[in-house]
Amino acid sequence: MGDLWLLLLLPLSLEALHGVKGCLECDPKFIEDIRTVLTNLVPSEVPGRNQLLERQFKETIHLSSKVSHGNKMLRVLAVQKVVKLRTWLKNEFYRLGNETWKGVFIFQGKLLEIRQKLESKVKETLTAFSEVACSEDCIVTEGPVLDCWTCLRITTRCFRGEYCREEDPRKAEQREITLFLVLLAEAGILASAVLLFYMCVSHRRKMQTIRKTLKKYLEKKLEELVGSADEEERKDSGPRK
Repeated sequence: MGDLWLLLLLPLSLEALHGVKGCLECDPKFIEDIRTVLTNLVPSEVPGRNQLLERQFKETIHLSSKVSHGNKMLRVLAVQKVVKLRTWLKNEFYRLGNETWKGVFIFQGKLLEIRQKLESKVKETLTAFSEVACSEDCIVTEGPVLDCWTCLRITTRCFRGEYCREEDPRKAEQREITLFLVLLAEAGILASAVLLFYMCVSHRRKMQTIRKTLKKYLEKKLEELVGSADEEERKDSGPRK
């Protein structure tokens, strides 16, 4: 049932993405560089400057975590490509710093545009690399490879198993059993609901039949009583001596 709990707790795990790693977060120096660059982009007199910087910093840095953890296959990436992504992001911030300050809203819009481009590039780069590293003919990759989830470098050149959507047969069997039990439980609940509905409808029909029978019986008895009363009245109103 562990897999079932995993599915139920998935929304909570997505909310906790700030506690996991991504390809851009494995280099502490890069993180500090981004924080410094962002700090230099916002004038010191801007109201709520510290909160603004911290929010924009977290949204930018943790973006790669959202992409990588959204798909188990998007987990590994060549270190050289990670460096290119980091360099691209720095250059975008430097370019933004050369522009004239036009206010907080314009600044946030510019950062949003950069993050959207970054998300697209990270996803595209991870997908392209995984297709090579996890290909059936096992195309050999060049240079060290980074496990974006653990920030560890991997010496393996060809990937299988958990890095490429290939599951442990025992886990797959457990998942199938769990799914079967869930479907069986749902079928039982549905059958119980149908049976209850049938019983309610059947009982209602029986009660309607009983009411109709009782009504006819009472009407018949009432007619008999009225008839007896009329007969008694005729006898009483007969000729008297």
